[in-house]
Amino acid sequence: MTEADTGDTRPALSYEAARDELIDVVKRLENGGLTLEESITLWERGEELADICQTWLEGAHARLETVIKERSTDDDSGDGDEHEDS
Repeated sequence: MTEADTGDTRPALSYEAARDELIDVVKRLENGGLTLEESITLWERGEELADICQTWLEGAHARLETVIKERSTDDDSGDGDEHEDS
Protein backbone atom coordinates (compact mmCIF):
# COMPACT_ATOMS: atom_id res chain seq x y z
CA MET A 1 0.00 0.00 0.00
CA THR A 2 1.39 3.43 -0.93
CA GLU A 3 0.82 6.93 0.41
CA ALA A 4 -1.63 7.54 -2.43
CA ASP A 5 -3.62 4.44 -1.48
CA THR A 6 -4.07 5.49 2.13
CA GLY A 7 -4.25 9.26 1.70
CA ASP A 8 -1.36 9.47 4.17
CA THR A 9 1.00 12.34 3.39
CA ARG A 10 3.81 11.16 5.67
CA PRO A 11 7.02 9.98 4.00
CA ALA A 12 7.58 6.24 3.67
CA LEU A 13 10.72 6.42 5.85
CA SER A 14 10.56 7.33 9.50
CA TYR A 15 12.39 10.45 10.61
CA GLU A 16 15.00 8.37 12.40
CA ALA A 17 15.63 6.09 9.41
CA ALA A 18 15.96 9.06 7.05
CA ARG A 19 18.27 10.88 9.47
CA ASP A 20 20.49 7.84 9.94
CA GLU A 21 20.75 7.23 6.20
CA LEU A 22 21.49 10.93 5.63
CA ILE A 23 24.33 10.76 8.17
CA ASP A 24 25.75 7.78 6.26
CA VAL A 25 25.47 9.63 2.93
CA VAL A 26 27.30 12.65 4.34
CA LYS A 27 30.08 10.45 5.76
CA ARG A 28 30.53 8.68 2.43
CA LEU A 29 30.70 11.99 0.57
CA GLU A 30 33.17 13.42 3.09
CA ASN A 31 35.41 10.34 2.86
CA GLY A 32 35.78 10.84 -0.88
CA GLY A 33 37.14 8.24 -3.24
CA LEU A 34 33.91 8.15 -5.23
CA THR A 35 33.45 8.73 -8.92
CA LEU A 36 31.70 11.89 -9.99
CA GLU A 37 28.59 9.89 -10.88
CA GLU A 38 28.56 8.14 -7.49
CA SER A 39 28.99 11.47 -5.73
CA ILE A 40 26.13 13.05 -7.66
CA THR A 41 23.87 10.07 -6.98
CA LEU A 42 24.68 10.22 -3.26
CA TRP A 43 24.13 13.98 -3.19
CA GLU A 44 20.71 13.55 -4.80
CA ARG A 45 19.81 10.86 -2.26
CA GLY A 46 20.96 13.16 0.51
CA GLU A 47 18.67 15.90 -0.78
CA GLU A 48 15.74 13.45 -0.80
CA LEU A 49 16.52 12.36 2.76
CA ALA A 50 16.85 15.95 3.94
CA ASP A 51 13.41 16.68 2.45
CA ILE A 52 11.94 13.68 4.27
CA CYS A 53 13.44 14.86 7.56
CA GLN A 54 12.12 18.37 6.96
CA THR A 55 8.63 17.02 6.27
CA TRP A 56 8.64 15.09 9.55
CA LEU A 57 9.93 18.11 11.49
CA GLU A 58 7.32 20.42 9.97
CA GLY A 59 4.60 17.89 10.86
CA ALA A 60 5.85 17.65 14.43
CA HIS A 61 5.96 21.43 14.70
CA ALA A 62 2.38 21.71 13.43
CA ARG A 63 1.19 19.12 15.95
CA LEU A 64 2.90 20.97 18.79
CA GLU A 65 1.39 24.27 17.68
CA THR A 66 -2.06 22.65 17.68
CA VAL A 67 -1.59 21.26 21.19
CA ILE A 68 -0.31 24.60 22.48
CA LYS A 69 -3.22 26.44 20.87
CA GLU A 70 -5.77 23.98 22.28
CA ARG A 71 -4.23 24.21 25.74
CA SER A 72 -4.29 28.00 25.55
CA THR A 73 -7.95 27.94 24.45
CA ASP A 74 -8.84 25.54 27.28
CA ASP A 75 -7.09 27.77 29.83
CA ASP A 76 -8.88 30.87 28.54
CA SER A 77 -12.32 29.23 28.65
CA GLY A 78 -11.84 28.17 32.27
CA ASP A 79 -11.22 31.70 33.60
CA GLY A 80 -13.81 32.82 36.11
CA ASP A 81 -15.83 29.61 36.05
CA GLU A 82 -14.13 28.22 39.13
CA HIS A 83 -15.23 31.08 41.38
CA GLU A 84 -18.88 31.52 40.33
CA ASP A 85 -20.24 29.62 43.37
CA SER A 86 -18.65 32.07 45.84
